[in-house]
Amino acid sequence: MSWFVAVLRQYATFRGRAGRREFWSFALVYLLIALVLALLDDIAGTGDGRAGGGLLSSLFALGTLLPSLAVAVRRLHDTGRSGGWLLLLLVPVIGWLLLLLLFALKGSEPGDNAYGRHPSLEPQP
Repeated sequence: MSWFVAVLRQYATFRGRAGRREFWSFALVYLLIALVLALLDDIAGTGDGRAGGGLLSSLFALGTLLPSLAVAVRRLHDTGRSGGWLLLLLVPVIGWLLLLLLFALKGSEPGDNAYGRHPSLEPQP
C-alpha cells in the first residue's frame, strides 16, 4: 500500500524513474481498489454495465488518471524510453501487449540514465 500512496504523492510528476516494483505494486493495489469499487457500485445500484462502470469506480479512475499516466511514463524512463511510447495505448491489442511486455520484462537501465538516477538509489517509501 505504501507504493500506491508514494505514487499518489507524486501526483503529476512525469520526471524521473520508477522501477518495476513501484509500477507493479501501484498497478496491483489500483486493480484491487477498482474491483472493490465496481462491486460496491453493483451493490449500490450505481453501476451500469453498458456504460462501462459505476459512479464510485468512475470517480476513482478519474482521480487516479494522472498518477497512473505519470508512473507509466516514469517506468518507461526507467527502461530508457521516452514517455511518448505510451501512445502505443492508442493501438488496440498489439500496442497494449507491447507496453505490457515492456513494463513487465524490461529491467531498469543500469546506473543513471538521461531521465534520472537509478530507482534503487532513490529513497523508498
